[in-house]
Amino acid sequence: MPKSSTSLYQRTTDLLEQRGVSLEAIANLVMFLQKDYLPDLTLPLARESVTTVLHKREVQNALITGIQLDISAEHHALLEPLQTIVAQDEGLYGVDETMALSIVNVYGSIGLTNYGYIDRVKPGILSILNAHDPEHIHTFLDDLVGAVAAAAAARLAHDDAPL
Repeated sequence: MPKSSTSLYQRTTDLLEQRGVSLEAIANLVMFLQKDYLPDLTLPLARESVTTVLHKREVQNALITGIQLDISAEHHALLEPLQTIVAQDEGLYGVDETMALSIVNVYGSIGLTNYGYIDRVKPGILSILNAHDPEHIHTFLDDLVGAVAAAAAARLAHDDAPL
């Protein structure tokens, strides 16, 4: 039986924290993406947008799946060649980005362009997650966290758009 949305949200945020990702760190990425477009944006508003995005079931599902795959790779529990591919975050392995796109697509083209940009520059927590430490594999998590930030930024942009 599926978990309730509230318990799945809590499990998702617990997993993020266990992997070293705070909601504030994601909110800082939102600030990075929107600072030039929403000059009155505050960190609490950015965090609220992150929380709203994280309450979406498809976002929760993508995060818990990606985190589980990263943890499995850390424990050498994936079958070869997937174990090596995920552990080394091979460049042509695009499943991690594809999962991230399932998050940003909720917020349209702004989410997509935000994600492409943040995935390229890797600011803040993303640079830490992307460090390729063999003991802490974040092949999926870096892309998924970037996608959550991009979606939260796009959500704010949509809310601020003139009618």
